[in-house]
Amino acid sequence: MSSQKLNLLSFSGKIKILHMTWLAFFITFVVWFNHAPLMMVIAQTLGMSKSEIKTVLILNVALTIPARIVIGILVDKFGPKRTYSTLLAAGSIPCFMFAFATSFEQLALARFLSGFIGAGFVIGIRMVGEWFPAKQVGIAEGIYGGWGNFGSAAAAGALPALALIYGGDEGWRYAIATTGVISLLYSAVYFFNVSDTPKGSTYFKPKKAGAMEITSTGDLYFYILMTMPLYATLSLLTWKLSSAADTNLLSMPAAIGVYIGIWALFFYNVYKIVHVNKEHLQHPIEEIHRYKFKQVAILDLAYFITFGSELAVVSMLPMFFFDTFHESQGVTMVQAGLLGGSFAFINLVARPLGGWISDKFGRKLSLSIFVLGLSAGYFGMSMINSGWSIALAVLLTMACSCFVSGGCGAVYAIVPLIKRRMTGQIAGMVGAYGNVGGVLFLTILSFVSPAVFFMVIAAVALSVLIAIQFIDEPKGHMAEIQEDGSVEMIEVG
Repeated sequence: MSSQKLNLLSFSGKIKILHMTWLAFFITFVVWFNHAPLMMVIAQTLGMSKSEIKTVLILNVALTIPARIVIGILVDKFGPKRTYSTLLAAGSIPCFMFAFATSFEQLALARFLSGFIGAGFVIGIRMVGEWFPAKQVGIAEGIYGGWGNFGSAAAAGALPALALIYGGDEGWRYAIATTGVISLLYSAVYFFNVSDTPKGSTYFKPKKAGAMEITSTGDLYFYILMTMPLYATLSLLTWKLSSAADTNLLSMPAAIGVYIGIWALFFYNVYKIVHVNKEHLQHPIEEIHRYKFKQVAILDLAYFITFGSELAVVSMLPMFFFDTFHESQGVTMVQAGLLGGSFAFINLVARPLGGWISDKFGRKLSLSIFVLGLSAGYFGMSMINSGWSIALAVLLTMACSCFVSGGCGAVYAIVPLIKRRMTGQIAGMVGAYGNVGGVLFLTILSFVSPAVFFMVIAAVALSVLIAIQFIDEPKGHMAEIQEDGSVEMIEVG
C-alpha cells in the first residue's frame, strides 16, 4: 500500500481505528440531530407554537460552541478513548430526557444539554491524528469528518421510518430513545476496542490544562482576541432567545443574567490563558518548541467560512428552493427538502477528497483553491431565480458544496500538524468557529434576502482567502518532549 492509499476494506490497525472513530462521530450526530425530522410531530404532541419550535432549534446549537473548547481540553488531558466513550454515554442522558419530556420546558432543557454531544467531532481529530502519518492525515481526517457528518442526514432519513415502525402518537419518543440506547451501547464498544496511540507511541499531553500553551507574548494577546467572538456569539444566541421578534424563552432580567455569566466566563478564560502561559513565557523558548498561533487563527477563519456557511445554507436551502420554484415550476415542500439535501450529501465524498488533495498537492494551495471556489459558488447561487431550470440550480448548488466540503477537509488536514499535544484544543477552537459562522450567517439571513445572504458569504470568503495567504505550509518536524526529557521529532510535511 502506497503512502497515499488506504485499504478501507481492512479492519485492523489504523484502519480499524478510523472506522470505529468515524462511526462514533456518526452516532453523536444522529443523537444531536434526532429531533429535526420529527419536530412537527413533537410539536403536535406537546402543543408547541412556531416560536417554541424555533427556540428548540436554537437551543440545540447553543452549548456546542463552549462544549468544543471544553472537549478539546479534556481529550488532550485524558485521551480520545476515554473522552469519546464518556461523551457517548453521557450524551444518551439528555437524549432520554428529550424523548420522554412532557412539557416545552423539559424539552428545551434536554435539547440545550444535547448540544454537548455535538462537540464529539473534536475528539476524533486527535485520535486520527495520532494514528496516521502526515502524508495520510488529510484523507484520513476527511473520511472521519465526511462520513461521520453524514449522521445528521441518516437521522433525517431513518428516524421518521423508525417512528412509523413503533407506531402510534408516541412513536417519535421511542425512535429518539433508540438513538440514546445506541449511543450508550457504542460507548462501551468503543472503549474496549481502541487505543489512543499505536503500540510503542507516546500520547503527548499539555503541561497544564485549561487553555492552550502559547510560545510568544504577542501570540498570548492574539489568542485572547480570538476567543472574544466565541462569547459574542453566545451573547447573540441569548439575544435571539429573549428580545428577538418571535422567541421569548428568556425574560429580559434572565437574559441580563445570562449576559453577565457569559462575559464573566470570558474573563475567567482570560485568567486561565494567562495562568497557563505566564511561567514559561518568562524564559526564552527554544525555536524547535515554538509554533505560531496565527496558524490556529487562520484555520479558525477558514472553518468559519467553510463549515459555518455549510451549517447556515443547509438550514435554509429547502425553504429557498420552495420559495423560488413553487409557483414557477410547482416544486413541493418534500421535493424542496430533497433538493436542499443535495448540499449536505456531497460531504461523503468531497470532504475526504479535500483532505486527499491537501496531502498530495500542498495544504495552503488546496485550502486557497477551495475557499476561492466556494466564494464563486455562492456568488453564482445569489443569481438563482424562478426563471432558472431546477437542474441547473441544483448542479450549481452541488458544485458549490464540493468546494465547501472540500474546504472543511483541507482545514482539518492542517489542524493535526501544528502542535501534537494540543491537537484537541486546536481542533476544538477551530470547530467552535464553524458554529460561530453558522450562527452569524443565519442571523444575517433573518435581515436580508437569500440573494444578499449568498453575496455576503461570497464576500466574506474573499476576505478569508486573503488571510489564508499568511498561513505557513506545514513542513519539517514538530518537537514534543518525552516524560524522560528527551525530544521526539514528529514529521509534519
